[in-house]
Amino acid sequence: MSKDIRTQSLTKPVTVAEYLFKRLHQIGIRSVHGLPGDFNLVALDYLPKAGLQWVGSVNELNAAYAADGYARTKGISALLTTFGVGELSAMNGVAGAYSEHVPIVHIVGCPSTISQRNGMFLHHTLGNGDFHVFANMGAQIACESAKLVKPTEIADQIDHAIRECWIRSLPVYIWLPTDMVEKKIEGQRLDTPIDFTEPKNDAAREDYVVDVVLKYLHAAKNPVILVDACAIRHRVLDEVRDLVKKTSLPVYVTPMGKGAVDETSPTYGGVYAGLGSHPDVAARVEGSDLVLSIGSMKSDFNTAGFSYRTSQLNTIDFHSNYCVVRYSEYPNVRMKGVLRKVVERVDLSTMSRGVPINGVVNEVTKNKDDSKAITQAYFWPRIGEYFQPGDFVVTETGTANFGIWESKFPSQVTGITQVLWGSIGWSVGAAQGVALGVKDMGKDNRTILFVGDGSFQLTCQEVSTMIRHNLRVTIFLIYNEGFTIERFIHGMEAEYNDIKKWKYTDVPATFGATDKEVKTFVVKTKDELEKLLLDKDFNERKGLQFVELWMPKDDAPRGLKITTEISAKNNARTEE
Repeated sequence: MSKDIRTQSLTKPVTVAEYLFKRLHQIGIRSVHGLPGDFNLVALDYLPKAGLQWVGSVNELNAAYAADGYARTKGISALLTTFGVGELSAMNGVAGAYSEHVPIVHIVGCPSTISQRNGMFLHHTLGNGDFHVFANMGAQIACESAKLVKPTEIADQIDHAIRECWIRSLPVYIWLPTDMVEKKIEGQRLDTPIDFTEPKNDAAREDYVVDVVLKYLHAAKNPVILVDACAIRHRVLDEVRDLVKKTSLPVYVTPMGKGAVDETSPTYGGVYAGLGSHPDVAARVEGSDLVLSIGSMKSDFNTAGFSYRTSQLNTIDFHSNYCVVRYSEYPNVRMKGVLRKVVERVDLSTMSRGVPINGVVNEVTKNKDDSKAITQAYFWPRIGEYFQPGDFVVTETGTANFGIWESKFPSQVTGITQVLWGSIGWSVGAAQGVALGVKDMGKDNRTILFVGDGSFQLTCQEVSTMIRHNLRVTIFLIYNEGFTIERFIHGMEAEYNDIKKWKYTDVPATFGATDKEVKTFVVKTKDELEKLLLDKDFNERKGLQFVELWMPKDDAPRGLKITTEISAKNNARTEE
């Protein structure tokens, strides 16, 4: 009777699953990644009722990687796994999203509150009656955890978790017991969208920081702008674009910031990564008397082994929730508001435009030797000329992440990398998520994946999901006989860096692709590569394409060689 009374008191009763999934649809999610398990099956029935597509990856790790790629493309994503075995398999992918500021709503179907209260000896548990151990693990890689166990609080919990996911650009963890899935809660609040308005800075504090920034900017003789990953994750690219356009200052990106600015701009200067930079890029950035650093993430691989030679005395750092001007930190002053006012108030009549730059080009001729082999030095500038405006370019941890530094992007190209977390195999799942995100936006832009043969072997099954959803993906598999980045760190000829050669171009057919659904190519020489890249059908084809690209085993991009040498030295350090 009490249950009926509670239901009757609701204005627009909806089930918990309906509420949750409709919220996901309202914020722009159209596809949900994950795998079925008995603790989430009933919830899955409600996805189509909310207008959501179930993706169904081949395993939870790949699903998490794909959710990461989807979020980087569409802004936010959802991942649905089952208790214990499922969520733990996904945890590596979610941890990567946490480290790199990627917003994923991770929903875990778990045993009923009754089963938990009675301490039942259930499958997928540790057999010790502790049903919270996995949620406690998940909480370490989530900015908010919501256990949906009290119907009167569930709507608030869902809305708060989703808002935190968006505002903080980090994963959240939502625990959904089986007996809560169909509980009725108030649905009237679905008529009001979740407020995604970012917290505003205190006006006086913001104005003070803006004044300090402008003071140094107006006084600088040779200022530059350096754009990093958090400028992308925390959605300040419009402010960055307007700042570059208005000031005409030289602008550089870090490896993690690749694609954050228009590389066809006459003031774009290239990729800055400390000692890994081209000498002229390093000289210009490190010779600047003021670096406007936007959204920096100064990890070892993003800085070529912490090899920046810039001074904090000449740096202003803009971050998602604080700013640092030289050595003075201003907490709770978000960069978005500060950058917008800097753009509005900068006085161009008193500001130096810095040293003119020569512009960036794809140096194909300079790096083309007389051999037939496709070298790293030749390939990456050449592939830069293959790219088209609007491409989504996914690069795997390792060779591709470093090689792409040498490619100049056309306008509106989105670069997607995982430099900080660096989980080998991430890119295959991520590319599936990227391509699906593109499709869900109603676009048919190309998704282009560059992945090494070693990395591909970890997560190749996600090609099956690409085929299943008829996604437009071109895969360049770099066949160079193993884990190249590991070879250059340690063990160039070591057996543990070797892999078994597969018949790579047979993989799509093995996963069910027909000749109409996939085109495969084996490319071993520069001439064969040139012919392929100029082929009209290859450039315009809508479906899956798979290119096995042969490169020398002992070759690597310039930036990788420099960074791994520094990394090896750091690994060998001992306490004196």
